[in-house]
Amino acid sequence: MLPFLILALQTVPAPAAAAPAAPGKEPPRFTQCMDLATGDPAKAIADAVQWRSEGGGVLARQCLGVAYANQGKWAAAAGAFEDAAREAETGKDPRAPNYWASAGNAWIAAGEPAKGRAAIDAALATGALAGLDLGEAHLDRARAMVALGDMDTARSDIDKALTYADKDPLAWLLSATLARRASDLPRAANDITQALKLSGDDPSVQLEAGNIAAASGNEADARTAWTRAIELAPGTGIATAARKALEQFSATEK
Repeated sequence: MLPFLILALQTVPAPAAAAPAAPGKEPPRFTQCMDLATGDPAKAIADAVQWRSEGGGVLARQCLGVAYANQGKWAAAAGAFEDAAREAETGKDPRAPNYWASAGNAWIAAGEPAKGRAAIDAALATGALAGLDLGEAHLDRARAMVALGDMDTARSDIDKALTYADKDPLAWLLSATLARRASDLPRAANDITQALKLSGDDPSVQLEAGNIAAASGNEADARTAWTRAIELAPGTGIATAARKALEQFSATEK
């Protein structure tokens, strides 16, 4: 039997979301800093640190977090978002839950799922997240729980995520992967179909589609999906996993 490859999507960094500024007109300094965070993160870091020393408050810390995230410095980004969350809480600023959620996302990307869960728990504990923000928080906590090996809690969180963030293909992808690992192949097939509808050109989705097809005994669809994953992401870890799956699949037929 083919040892189906597990897609470790719980460790795939999702872009650290920039927590929204407070309602109303944002100060010009914030717009300037955020533009730099996108176009020249190194300059944005210097600008944010200077602004913070001048009393820039949570917005300066937010910009700092986004700039670090755009450099791939996830632990530093998480720290900046946590600092923003604590300062927001002290000032009774309603942005605190979003900053905690952003910190959790960044910690997961940094390979620190336990810290990620703690930050997301802090965001959820406020009871202030709603709609898509709530769904994305549960999705990130599900990713953290998979990394921590707690699949039951991960399933509970991903089901909540699908209630509020059903347009996010990552939610369906993680749900499909969890279902496959639990040998619930009908649900896995349904959920990966939803992921394919939303993001068929995502190589991670194609890789998992191949895994599920193979687990279901559908050789033709498995080969098609794995081949597509290789085409979409040549030279990447996903392509390597798909190629290995194809080779193992062929080996079992000999």
